[in-house]
Amino acid sequence: MTLPNAKQVSQALTDDRWTPLADLPATLPAMIQQAASLYPLRAAIIDGGVSIDYADLWQRSQTVAASLIALGIEAGDRVAIWAPNTYEWILAACGIHASGAVMVPLNTRMKGSEAVDILDRSQAKVLFSIGDFLGHYFPSMIADMRPPTLQHVVVMRDGFNSVNSQDMDWLNFLQKATPQSRLVVPQRIAHLTENSTADLMFTSGTTGRPKGVMAAHGPTIRAFSAWSRVVGLQPDDRYLIVNPFFHSFGYKAGWVAAFIQGATVYPEQVFEAEAVLTRIAKEKISFLPGPPTLFLSMLAHPKLNAFDITSLRVAVTGSANVPPVLITRMREELGIDNVTTAYGLTECGGCATVCDPQDSAATVASTCGRAIPGTEVRCVDANGKVVPNGEPGEVQLRGYHVMQGYFGDEAATREAIDTEGWLHTGDVGVLDDSGYLKITDRLKDMFILGGFNCYPAEIERLLADHPAIAQVAVIGLPDERMGEVGCACVILREGAELSAENLIAWSRSHMANYKVPRHVLFCSQFPLNASNKVLKRELIGIATSQLLTSKH
Repeated sequence: MTLPNAKQVSQALTDDRWTPLADLPATLPAMIQQAASLYPLRAAIIDGGVSIDYADLWQRSQTVAASLIALGIEAGDRVAIWAPNTYEWILAACGIHASGAVMVPLNTRMKGSEAVDILDRSQAKVLFSIGDFLGHYFPSMIADMRPPTLQHVVVMRDGFNSVNSQDMDWLNFLQKATPQSRLVVPQRIAHLTENSTADLMFTSGTTGRPKGVMAAHGPTIRAFSAWSRVVGLQPDDRYLIVNPFFHSFGYKAGWVAAFIQGATVYPEQVFEAEAVLTRIAKEKISFLPGPPTLFLSMLAHPKLNAFDITSLRVAVTGSANVPPVLITRMREELGIDNVTTAYGLTECGGCATVCDPQDSAATVASTCGRAIPGTEVRCVDANGKVVPNGEPGEVQLRGYHVMQGYFGDEAATREAIDTEGWLHTGDVGVLDDSGYLKITDRLKDMFILGGFNCYPAEIERLLADHPAIAQVAVIGLPDERMGEVGCACVILREGAELSAENLIAWSRSHMANYKVPRHVLFCSQFPLNASNKVLKRELIGIATSQLLTSKH
């Protein structure tokens, strides 16, 4: 790994972008009000034919808050949103905050029973839902299981179909606001503090039952003010948000960061490479964060050169381990000058470390940066002892933006945050002497081959250098002799040819033998969740099935 030189570190440490601001608003409604004052006529959101300036955003969010109050929402009540990225999603969230309530975002890939579980456990009183989406009418998916605490469902787009007398469409909901309820909104906003709970975000259920992470207003604003200044998000940027709003990457590093800086948000409902490339060219998008899958899919598009994407100025990636070759390809093939990476998880508000775009390409490719101001990062062994720099250990975080706790689960909170305030992330990482963090893998995302620990992220990074490979995911499969062996699931570049035998032979010449995949599965696409992360459990099932079939 190439370390940043002393000059680079010195510059970063003294750069004003890394200095915390002292005059930040304390709450999310105050942030919207400040933006409306500073940039009243600038477009805050452009969604198809709808353009909402910052002054209008402030007024509309207050109307949503007044309508919620008219429906009986009290300060601290939970209000859920179950919808893809739209302007109504943002208005609903801003209105929830202005009413003093707590926003609960739901993953759009959830089945009805999964959504009901979260609605029930959060005791949400109102649900903002999309109507028709992905071949389903979302309110119907929970119609027979609605928890008793859910009093109203508001359908935010076309396709409203009353499956319950307490359901209403978006326009009817907005008409619920009364002169009396409008007078209450400023009072609710005034009672909020930086420590008031803003959102209750349930972590991914891929590793067990989701847990609700409570986060406050102030830490979100402080963290993503720092993030946006370091990565270079500017007031005149056109920010295409492909990352789902129900995730921190699309919500907090998304429209919250954009509104802090006064940028313009362009919501994108579903990631599809050609649609995104078309929108970048048409809207002159300049700012595009996303997971590696997003950029790999763009690079793999056979007509990439037909799109004018020269407006792209900044890209931020994360959410997964980043192959070093990807950073080079983003700069050279996509023409993005400022490419950087970041690291975080829901339990720390979504952001803990970030690379500076001024760092060398090698640093950006091989690390996820250093701690944002006010954050401590350390790596510890199985006994909780801090390991020396350069040695792997569990990444632990401490700082102002660590979650308030898991909703209704004190035992899980105590397990995640120790008595000294350290958040145990479950990620394996290495710190260098300059404080730059490299994530090795998840503690649980590992397989053991003949006594050797194999980390898929490391093997994926090595395989990504193969010229025929567009995307790769490595999984561990059971093996009678070795216990477990690696399987490389591969998507080839357009027009490329590669056999399993040739890839295994290539791997033997590029990595230690125990890291070499014993099996290769060629795929046209990977199963992904709504955050564009590869669903490795599904890949294991697919690979196991194909191996059994080939044996017979």
